[in-house]
Amino acid sequence: MLATAAGASYDALRQAEQWHLDWRVPEDPVRLPSSPRPQLAAWAAATRAEEERAHHDRPRDPRAPYSGTWWSHPERLLQTVGHIPSSFDRVEDLPWEEFMTAVPIRGTGRTYEIAAEEDWAALCRDFPLDVTASRRHSWFSVTGRDGDWVIPDWESVASVWDAVHLSSLAYLRCATRSITVDDARASVIAGWNPDTTIWLTDVARERVEPRQSWRRSRASDEWERTA
Repeated sequence: MLATAAGASYDALRQAEQWHLDWRVPEDPVRLPSSPRPQLAAWAAATRAEEERAHHDRPRDPRAPYSGTWWSHPERLLQTVGHIPSSFDRVEDLPWEEFMTAVPIRGTGRTYEIAAEEDWAALCRDFPLDVTASRRHSWFSVTGRDGDWVIPDWESVASVWDAVHLSSLAYLRCATRSITVDDARASVIAGWNPDTTIWLTDVARERVEPRQSWRRSRASDEWERTA
């Protein structure tokens, strides 16, 4: 697959020209996520508060029938992909959607590239945020690992990097798996999609070219551009 034309982009770095994907009908106006700084502050506070509650309220046994938090990144920040329409179906836990609006985005700034599991591990070591209690049950059910878990403290990451990009190849090799951070801790790339850039600062803007409207054919299950 990697030898094909489509596969050639699987390990590509973030491109300047990107697309934000919105799963709504064209008549419903797309409002791009903005103001990442207060959103990151709110996410950091909520994550720490959840971890504190989970430490006291949730069972220590990872096999206990309890479902915790899955994601390893803030969900409400601007996210973009580099290629359409191929990225429409490269979504973790993809629901069947009929409509797609693709918003053209151009981003600048410093981008941290995740091309291999060590890139993610290094980010976790440099900006560690303990999430053991809140992720223990969900991540154990997928990885089978019982131990301490960390994710990047994205509010702190934003003080150094403007964006973080996960390549398609890194997603295929690393996502949903236990990634060793150090002798005591591990992490999981959870809830991300292939070739996805998450913008941590306000450096991405909509391009002047038109937005694109797409619709999935019920007959062929292929995406067709409508505008």
